[in-house]
Amino acid sequence: MRLHRLTLTAFGPFGATQEVDFDALSSAGLFLLHGPTGAGKTSVLDAVCYALYGAVPGARQSPGATLRSDHAPAGLPTEVQLELTVGGRRLEVTRSPAQPRPKKRGDGFTLEKAQSRLRERDPKGDWQGLSKSHQEIGEELAQLIGMSRDQFCQVVLLPQGDFARFLRSDAEARGKLLGKLFDTRRFAAVEERLAELRRAAEARVKSGDEQILALAQRIAQAGGPAATEAAPPADRPGEPGLAEAVLEWAAIARSAAREHLGIAHTVVAEAENRQLAARHALDAERELARLQERYAETLRRAEALEERCTEHDRCQEQLERARKADRVAPALELREEAERAYRVASDVLDRTRERLPAELADSGADQLAELERRFRQELGTLEAARKAEVRSAGIDEERVRLNRDARADEELVREAEAWLAGWDATRTELTQRIETAQEAATRAEQLAGQLAPARRRLDAARRRDALATDVQDAREALAAVREQALAAHESWLGLRERRLRGIAAELAAGLVAGEPCTVCGSAEHPAPASPGEGHVDRATEETALAAHRSAEAARTRAEQELGLVRERHLTAQAAAREETASDDPTVAELRTLVDRLTGDHAEAHRLAAGTHAAREALAAAEREHDERVEQRQEARNRAAARTSQREALDREQAGLEDQITAARGESESVAAHADRLTRRVALLADAAEAVRAEQDAAQRRKEADDRLSDAAFKAGFDTPQSAAATLLGSAAQRDLQHRVDAWQAEAAAVADRRAEQDAREAAERPAAQAAAAESAHETAEWLLREAASARAAARDRCAELDRLSGRAAEEVRRLGPVRQEYERVARLAGLTAGTSADNERKMRLEAYVLAARLEQVAAAATARLQRMSSGRYTLVHSDARTGARRAGLGLHVVDAWTGSERDTSTLSGGETFFASLALALGLADVVTEEAGGVRLDTLFIDEGFGSLDDQTLDEVLDVLDSLRERDRSVGIVSHVADLRRRIPARLEVVKERHGSTVHHRL
Repeated sequence: MRLHRLTLTAFGPFGATQEVDFDALSSAGLFLLHGPTGAGKTSVLDAVCYALYGAVPGARQSPGATLRSDHAPAGLPTEVQLELTVGGRRLEVTRSPAQPRPKKRGDGFTLEKAQSRLRERDPKGDWQGLSKSHQEIGEELAQLIGMSRDQFCQVVLLPQGDFARFLRSDAEARGKLLGKLFDTRRFAAVEERLAELRRAAEARVKSGDEQILALAQRIAQAGGPAATEAAPPADRPGEPGLAEAVLEWAAIARSAAREHLGIAHTVVAEAENRQLAARHALDAERELARLQERYAETLRRAEALEERCTEHDRCQEQLERARKADRVAPALELREEAERAYRVASDVLDRTRERLPAELADSGADQLAELERRFRQELGTLEAARKAEVRSAGIDEERVRLNRDARADEELVREAEAWLAGWDATRTELTQRIETAQEAATRAEQLAGQLAPARRRLDAARRRDALATDVQDAREALAAVREQALAAHESWLGLRERRLRGIAAELAAGLVAGEPCTVCGSAEHPAPASPGEGHVDRATEETALAAHRSAEAARTRAEQELGLVRERHLTAQAAAREETASDDPTVAELRTLVDRLTGDHAEAHRLAAGTHAAREALAAAEREHDERVEQRQEARNRAAARTSQREALDREQAGLEDQITAARGESESVAAHADRLTRRVALLADAAEAVRAEQDAAQRRKEADDRLSDAAFKAGFDTPQSAAATLLGSAAQRDLQHRVDAWQAEAAAVADRRAEQDAREAAERPAAQAAAAESAHETAEWLLREAASARAAARDRCAELDRLSGRAAEEVRRLGPVRQEYERVARLAGLTAGTSADNERKMRLEAYVLAARLEQVAAAATARLQRMSSGRYTLVHSDARTGARRAGLGLHVVDAWTGSERDTSTLSGGETFFASLALALGLADVVTEEAGGVRLDTLFIDEGFGSLDDQTLDEVLDVLDSLRERDRSVGIVSHVADLRRRIPARLEVVKERHGSTVHHRL
């Protein structure tokens, strides 16, 4: 990678555009970048890093820091442009950070986003744009360079102070720096991954052991006494012998449980024999007690049967007489039914005769039937007259309806004519309402178009007047902070000049006897400078600088605030003014205009709102007009039709009146006359039927008396009354039969039981002892249950122990591969973490890789260190342990003059410089190879040359000059004056009041 040209605009201390021609500086191979302290030498290197990576080195990328120059004018944007060749491609990268810029309209500032641009020069010499994306440009450059920002800052921008600290630091600090440069995070990730795998495998093993222990506890619970014959395993989860101990202990428990089960089988057999004997004795006693009780009960039942013998004979006789009377029962029921029918018919006849006239009270059925026939004939002749009378009444009702309809139509005609008389005036009025509403709607639209701009102008005028005061306040505030900023700036510059004049005394205050001076490198300090009167120390200058920066920030904020307020004021002023007017209207004038337009618009809107209602009213009135005209015509048509209908009804009713008068007779109407005849016919018919029914009932009663007397005689009764007295109902007969049957059944059962031989013999024996036999049997049963329960428990215990032991064995077999995996992973994790006994030097994997890299760096650095030290010093890597610390990242220097090997922290100031320089150059070579062999044609070395004597400085410069053999150019960043004489090609950074500038000295 070779740098060609760098252009800085408003960057850091550079207030204007500055250009650095690296091609001209690199032609000599070695060039010097010098200038006073604070001029901006390091800012040139920061610009290179910012152009390539979009950020400055980490130490100067502090929060709140800005890359924009405080000296730059507001209209000049900050920009860095770098032209370089990398990977055989000529590229140009341009970057601008996020920064405020003046607004294009009005005063104030707006924040401009960060921008990036990458171009490439084609073989014809033309620049072709590649990308404007920050991410794409960063990925493209990082891939071409092959280094991260931290690696670039350590390899290309060699910071000597960092490498001096690297030489003096311990292994941990060296590991952090080397880890960043060589990116050994993957090896640390391997260590962490193996540690995680070890922890996970250990957790799985412990989990499996805990399950085995849980099974052991369940075995102890299930085994009971059998599990106590051997002590349970005392191993903890994760210990190697736990599984074997649990299996051995489970086998002992199973053997003891089987012995207990054999004993339980013997006890159960003995208990079963005792229970069987007791059961036989109990059954024998119970059978004897049953037979004795049965014989005693038979005797008791025989005595009771003898006592009920008289009652049995009485029931038998009563049942036989009742069964004879049952043969007379149908005749008795027939006689009673005939008697009831005769009484009913006689009562109906009596009630009917009371309704007949006196002359017909004793008439027979034939006479009554003849009168009924004559009245029915007369009733039939009245049917036509009844229809005529109904029609006449309907004509009267129809005439009433016609009169009512005529009055309603006359009222409808009068209302229609009254309404139609004012139709022209109504239509004219509604039409006028519609026209007025339409004109108001047009007026409302015009006023609405005028009202909205007037209101906006009124609001703008109010903002204009309020912002005018804010503009004046902002101007006064800006003038005040400008004075304060100018005073703070002048104060800081004055204090800085005074401090620079007395800087020798400040440096002398830091001298320590016997230690080299940071400026000249000498360990002797014969005449250190002392501070003069009014000396300004660093803290005072930094306080003034902080006050200056704070005042500048306040001035910037005040300018931005004024610009924002002024822009808002001009915007409001333009909005309050009419387009064609040049004068600014007052708020009162605009308020009066808005109020007038608001009132006019409200009134016009109110009138326009009635447009729809007016149109609806006109449409409704027109519909009502048509309806009323139509109704008036229909009413007139109906009146003409009613006149014809009324005349036809009069003619029809006159013809019906003669027929009705002839048929009515003395009654009020034909219907009344027909009703009277209908009632007479019904009465005569009922009377004739009642006479015939009474005669039939008397005949049936006489026949029933004859049949009853004959049935009683045949059944053996003297009179029907005696037969009726002997009758019993079916329920009573069933009761008597049940009593007779029960006595006979009981007598048969008693006879059978008295004939039983075994019961009679049992009664002759002593009383049975069933209670004692039952107690002995219960005791034998309880002993058998206890023995069986103990045997079942022993059997279940053996089965459970077999099942749990099988599970434990299965769990041990399943855990075997897991335990092997854990041992393998734990051995690897311990080896990579440096805790394993196999790792003799206790080196972690990452430290081992870094040690290899450090050994390469030491070898590359030694080649240059021997030339710088005239062959005296050699850098070697040491993996020896120091105290309790781990080995791997030790760095020693071998002194050829004494032959001794010592730590690099014992080197003097000058020795430390050229040793760190050699280390930096060696590290650059190794990192370059690590990055894929990208050629680095431009290097920068920052400070440290003031600690060298003349001879050593010549040797160091010879080494640096030898880098040109590879067509490299080396830039030395230093303010040491002697280097200006030794290095002719120089880039001078000059510090000025309005910003630093660069000058090429070739």
